[in-house]
Amino acid sequence: GDLYIFIEVEQHELFERDGVHLHCRVPVSMTVAALSGNIEVPTIDGGRSRVAIPAGSQSGRQMRLRSKGMPALRGAGQGDMFIELAVETPVNLTTKQKELLREFEELSEDNNPESKSFFKSVKGFWDSMKG
Repeated sequence: GDLYIFIEVEQHELFERDGVHLHCRVPVSMTVAALSGNIEVPTIDGGRSRVAIPAGSQSGRQMRLRSKGMPALRGAGQGDMFIELAVETPVNLTTKQKELLREFEELSEDNNPESKSFFKSVKGFWDSMKG
């Protein structure tokens, strides 16, 4: 007779597999994303990789770690690991932290290019609806 083997792969807590590639969503503090810095990310083999976060990084930015994915079948190399940055907004701020953030906001007229572009498009949309 025939032998049937069924394999079921469980979902991993940190990594999502896409063939030989892995994806991992990594939280990054707002200050590290704005100013730059280094973070450590886990690798599938239980190790760690140090990743340099460029200044001005936004949520959703993907970075590639070459050869940190799954081994390919028949020894054809190894996949890559892609990390997606999730910039965290601080919570439970002290009064002093709130004051500093308000001061920062007042000094930040030209530091948010995506917002500026979006609201310019919204204004154009609303103006076109008027007639």
